[in-house]
Amino acid sequence: MQFAAERMLIDGQLVESVDKEWDDSVNPATEETIGRSPRAKKADMARAVDAADRAWPKWAAMSVNERAEILTEFASKLHSRADEVLRVEVADTGNTITPMRGDVSVAIESVKYFAGLGREIKGESVPATPDNLHFSIREPYGVVGRIVPFNHPVLFAVSRSAPALIAGNSIVIKPSETSPLSTLVLAEIAQEVFPPGVFNIVTGTGPIAGDALVRHPKVKRLAFIGSVPTGLAIQRAAAETCVKNISLELGGKNPMIVFPDVDVDEVAQAAVSAMNFSWQGQSCGSTSRLLLHEDIHDAVLAKVVEIVSSLRLGDPMDESSQMGPINSLTQLKKVQHYVQVAKDDGARLETGGKRPAGAQFERGYWIEPTVFSQVTSQMRIAQEEVFGPILSVLKWSSIEEAIQIANSTEFGLTASIWTNDLNKALWTARRVRSGYQWVNGASVHFLGTAFGGFGNSGTGREECIEDLLSYTETKSIHVMLKTPK
Repeated sequence: MQFAAERMLIDGQLVESVDKEWDDSVNPATEETIGRSPRAKKADMARAVDAADRAWPKWAAMSVNERAEILTEFASKLHSRADEVLRVEVADTGNTITPMRGDVSVAIESVKYFAGLGREIKGESVPATPDNLHFSIREPYGVVGRIVPFNHPVLFAVSRSAPALIAGNSIVIKPSETSPLSTLVLAEIAQEVFPPGVFNIVTGTGPIAGDALVRHPKVKRLAFIGSVPTGLAIQRAAAETCVKNISLELGGKNPMIVFPDVDVDEVAQAAVSAMNFSWQGQSCGSTSRLLLHEDIHDAVLAKVVEIVSSLRLGDPMDESSQMGPINSLTQLKKVQHYVQVAKDDGARLETGGKRPAGAQFERGYWIEPTVFSQVTSQMRIAQEEVFGPILSVLKWSSIEEAIQIANSTEFGLTASIWTNDLNKALWTARRVRSGYQWVNGASVHFLGTAFGGFGNSGTGREECIEDLLSYTETKSIHVMLKTPK
């Protein structure tokens, strides 16, 4: 299987890199080369940023309605090629096709949401003095840079770009080098819709293309989704060239806190679903720490192990597959490393932790879904983000202990609380240091509500009006009035 899209989008043109070098894309299920993407250099990124810098003033000068119409057309054209985008992305990421089908739908919904929200880009009037007029307006930054992770390439490239674009900014997107192919299809769609330079996609490696985007002095607003170490590196690199506004949606080691009054079968199924095994656990919001009250610990653990052990691994294109391969060899080695670390630290392997048996799994980046019990909050498996299909199960006896465990990591992205006692649920939610929480639920995002984390899980909020306004700067204007004669 080979995919034809292989050009970046710069200044309204589908182009190769200046050096005409390429990176091969590998299907993680088979290790087969399925396409290629340009290996952009600093000069390519500079060309894209310069194009974006030329384009944004005219784009910003359009009315909100005009920009909204273009974004809506973009969403429509994406919808018409949704199946193609889906199949490219499944082959390139290894994510299973059934849940990934929703990614394009969510991306389209997000574009429509922000297109309709454009008129909320408002300033304020302030009664600073009684005799004059003091007010503010919001204006776009100009050129926005966004670096997209490997787990949801099109979803993040589309949904997270919409607020920046409706606010009047142009954008340069750098997708992950391990899963760039679906964004190259996106480049073809965007070329048909946006004025040249408004929407740019530049592929390549993080240390070269990504670093060039981060350091470029014309990029005053940056957004990144990925790991904490990379987020820290972006902050350092960006600060070396000019002052920038940076939002970071980083990792998580998210807790699911389960009280003893719940239904064992229901919460066990929810714990498996919330681990996002359909994405091989490669989701920042996965509740990878399952905190079970001692009264139900054994019963829930047994049920979780039963469900996880029965998950069907297979071809990500197969609708019946419940888990696919890890995204890349590098990521697979990381997951395998943490399996060994957990064993060395004394955690008990309940299921998984190895390459699945069978001829179809001899090639590809496969590992079984994995559950560890007898995990303590000090263990690395309970402190560090694996970004893979490893669920750690911890036991607690008092609510104070549960909260202490939940807040014991550097992260604070999501949390899930399970109990039939509403007061207890809300009391716990107020004390857990996570930015996005569910009570008797998990994993689902609700457009219009602020998504983002505490601690080293990041800065800024997305998927809401705060996201939109973060792509604007406030300008204060003071009109000094005189009494008419």
